[in-house]
Amino acid sequence: MNSNTEMQAESAAIAQRADWLGVLSRSIGSELEALATDVVNGVNFEWLRTPSVGLVMVRGRAGGTGNVFNLGELTVTRASVKLEDGTVGHGYGQGRDKRHAELAAIVDALLQQPDRHDEIVTKVVEPLRQSGEVRRIEESRKAASTKVDFFTIARGEDLA
Repeated sequence: MNSNTEMQAESAAIAQRADWLGVLSRSIGSELEALATDVVNGVNFEWLRTPSVGLVMVRGRAGGTGNVFNLGELTVTRASVKLEDGTVGHGYGQGRDKRHAELAAIVDALLQQPDRHDEIVTKVVEPLRQSGEVRRIEESRKAASTKVDFFTIARGEDLA
């Protein structure tokens, strides 16, 4: 394989991991618990970072494309684990749910193992992705129902 092909394969692997980490981090803790408990039961790991709660600065852009500004702080919980074979997993979640971060870290590590990857994607990641999409659509509908459209019906000079 040439270096270009290797770089493309590495980029694809990084994008795939970023995708599943995003799905895990945006999931609801109770949903992750229900789907991942059977998968992580009996998995031996060592803590690299026990679940800890902290803050991250959330940034925004004026009008979505304008100047960047600090919107505020968000509470986040993170954890890192190392499996017996040396695979490292990281987990993040909004809020203070330490179990959510723990499960996300273990699932991340297991997803990096080729022999377990497809099973875990099917049992955990895809159901979480689907429920997240349903939540996103629901929130979008709620926001759209409060939208106000400002427009001019008729201007004064057009009435003559």
